[in-house]
Formats: sequence, structure tokens, C-alpha cells
Amino acid sequence: MHSKLSRLFLVMIIFLSCSDNGSLVSDIQDGDNSSESKTNILLIIADDMGLDATPGYSIGTQKPNMPNLQEMINSGVRFNNLWSYPTCTPTRSSILTGKYGFRTNVMKVDDVLSTSETSIQKYLDNSNAGYSHAVIGKWHLSRDTQHPLHMGVGYYAGLLSGGVQSYTNWNFTENGQTNNSSEYTTTKFTDLAIDWIDTQTQPWFLWLAYNAPHTPFHLPPSNLHSQGSLPTDDGSIDANPLPYYLAMLEAMDSEIGRLLNSLSTEEKDNTVIIFIGDNGTPNQVAQEYAGQRAKGSVYQGGVNVPMIISGKNVTRVNQIEDALLNTTDIFATIADIAETGTVEINDSKSFKELFTIPNVNFRDYIYTEIGKDNGGFDYTIRNSTHKYIRFENGNEAFYNLSNNALENPNLLNQNQLPLSDADSAIKDELTTEITNIRQ
Repeated sequence: MHSKLSRLFLVMIIFLSCSDNGSLVSDIQDGDNSSESKTNILLIIADDMGLDATPGYSIGTQKPNMPNLQEMINSGVRFNNLWSYPTCTPTRSSILTGKYGFRTNVMKVDDVLSTSETSIQKYLDNSNAGYSHAVIGKWHLSRDTQHPLHMGVGYYAGLLSGGVQSYTNWNFTENGQTNNSSEYTTTKFTDLAIDWIDTQTQPWFLWLAYNAPHTPFHLPPSNLHSQGSLPTDDGSIDANPLPYYLAMLEAMDSEIGRLLNSLSTEEKDNTVIIFIGDNGTPNQVAQEYAGQRAKGSVYQGGVNVPMIISGKNVTRVNQIEDALLNTTDIFATIADIAETGTVEINDSKSFKELFTIPNVNFRDYIYTEIGKDNGGFDYTIRNSTHKYIRFENGNEAFYNLSNNALENPNLLNQNQLPLSDADSAIKDELTTEITNIRQ
């Protein structure tokens, strides 16, 4: 009896001692919903990787051997209709801000993103989401060494510019200081990612931006790829760059595998992985797409990029998703995963629902653009079946993607006119929607 009273008295003391900071019941409830249970978010960006270079997509006949990416495909969702920008700078800005390029004035390579914009990292902080965050790898939104920090990134280490002269001789920036590095970039960024994750004590969001497989094409360390002992002189590489490009992708996959294997089972089970390409394949190594319709163009070969999502709360296994998505949508999706309560903001809509439910009519249209040095721009829009392009010089193109995913023929060519009533109505619908978007 005395023992029971003693235990009861002890419980009362604990209860009263917690009263200044909320009741014991409240503390227990808070523990059930603590930030520790929130999902870690790993965003992996490949540089210049189109559908034709990605396992699991029907375009392209020669594919890299990427078992770790294949495992993501096998255990998650492969998205067929994600549109990026034709080049890396505006794509990265669209993800970071959730805004179309014409709103941020980031529409082409080397445009600088204003620090007045709210990044996804800053948005998580402002929402008290309880996440630590980092960007490791390619930045390419300003060459100011302080720019990532001014954008609200908690930790930055990587490559500020669009590319390197050599993957083993490049300028490495870490929290505002730049020094030369001789470490292979793909390996260096992976090492940094492993080290950063290892020090985290709260839910984390890691933006891991490899510069692979961006030029210069080369033969990576032999332990990272399966393309064999190819000649390494510039003449051989220039004459047949595709196997080197594939080897660079395989090296990236090997390093992604090393990163994932560094996670404990518990941490990996609590992480969602979003893998994307930032724009289409370069014309030197493009497959099926015409060279002028690859990276840098608003044709499908420039803007239709891979995205594979797997991991925590992705219940669709080895499934294909045809929903129309923009890279702007990654902002709201990350905010939604982080439980901020945000599902739509700026030009961004969360597609987290697609992790579990197929065939949701998500967007009726997707839009993208590319700026020109003369101040003009090309822009394009599509719905589920058709795509319209208006070029900076005033020319137009209109394609039925349901009939030909490689954009042939142009229905506005003289030998295709007049448009059918149905096609004419869709063209009017698309041009009207562009006007609505750009208001």
C-alpha cells in the first residue's frame, strides 16, 4: 500500500514539475507529433539528363546501367510529363521559388535570382516546419559566394557556376569561401552529403545537385561505371561522346547508391527521394530527338525531363504517372511533405497526392519558356494532347502529341492547313491560357 502511494506521489510531482511548460499529457502528445517523425526530403538533380538517357523511359535506345535509379523506379513512381526549363538556371530557380521565370527574370543561363525572392528553404523556416536544410552541388543562380546563404540556405557547399573545366580541377565554394578542388565532383558532392546528413538531429531537406552528366564529357574513375576502358583523348571523346556521357551517369548512380547505403535503415525508411533531370540531353548525345530539339529548346527533347519519386509514404510501386507537371510544382510539394499546410503557392501546386493515388487530373496545362540574349523569348504550353509553341521571331508551331510524341508534323505548316475544327479550338484554348498565365 505504501509502495503504491509512493508511486502515485512521484507521478504527481512529475506532473506538477511539468506544469510550467505544459502538462505531462501535453508533452506526451507533443512527442507523438514531434518533428522527429517528419519525413526527410532528398531532392537529387541530374544536370542535362533527358528521357532518352534515363532507364525506364521508352525514348532512347542506349541506356546507362543505373541500378540504384532502377530500384527507385521499381519501388516508386515514374513521371512521364514533367516539364522543366530548357536550361539549368531557370529550372533551378523555378524549383527554388515555385515561380515561372518571367516572374523572377530568370529565364536563361546565368540570369541572377534576386535575393528578395522567397526560397523553399526560407519558406520552410518561415513556416516553422522544423527542418534543417542544405544545398550541395551545382547552384548556378549567381556567382556571388554568399548568394545561397542570402537565399536562406542553411548550409551550402559546391559549384556556383554552370560547369567545370575539369571534374578534377574546379572551384569549390563552401559557406562563402572558394578554393580549388582536385576531387572528382560527383564523389565530392556525395561525401559532403553523407557528412552533412550524419550531423543532423532534426528532420532534414537536402538539395543534392550533381553537375554530372554535364560537359566536359570524360571517362570517370573505373570503379564507378561499366562502360569499360575507353580511350581518354579528346579526339576519341569528341568523335563518339555517348559512351562517356553514359559512364558519367553510371558514376552518378554509383555515388547515389553510396549515399543511400550510408543511411541507417530507420533514416532511409523515413526519407522520400525525388530524382529529376534539370533539362534535356545535350545535342551531342541526344537520342531520337533532333539535335536542335534537345537541350536549349522548348521542344520535348529540351523540356520533358525524368522524375522518379520513391521512399516514405510513396505507396505506388513501380507505377507510371502521366499527370502534367511543372518543375515549379516541386516547391509546393516539398512544403506539403514538410507539413506546412501549403498545397498551392505562386505557380506551384503540390502533387503529393500522386504518391498514393493514380490518375488524378492535376493540371489542365503546363507552361515553360526560354529567354534570348536580345530580350525576347520562346514559350510553349500543352494540354493532355496538344502543344503550342511561339518563337521569339514570331513563328508558331502546333503539334498533336497524342499522334506523335516527337512533335511531327507541325500542324501550322502550309501543307497541313487548314486546321480541323477540333484542332483549331484547342489552339485557341492554349493561346488563351498563355495570356491568362502571363497576366
